[in-house]
Amino acid sequence: MALVGTALWVLALAVTLVVPALHTGERDWWPWACVSGIALGVFAWWYVRRGRGNAAGA
Repeated sequence: MALVGTALWVLALAVTLVVPALHTGERDWWPWACVSGIALGVFAWWYVRRGRGNAAGA
């Protein structure tokens, strides 16, 4: 699930960078929100792959 969410953030980043109205003016923070989502998604994927986020081991 973490990879799917990360992929959606990557898609959102691509869309915000392609459409100028989505990253200019008052919306200049939108690409950074996508970058934050990607970073958290990568961390979540790493955490779950390590086994610490797996409920089966509890």
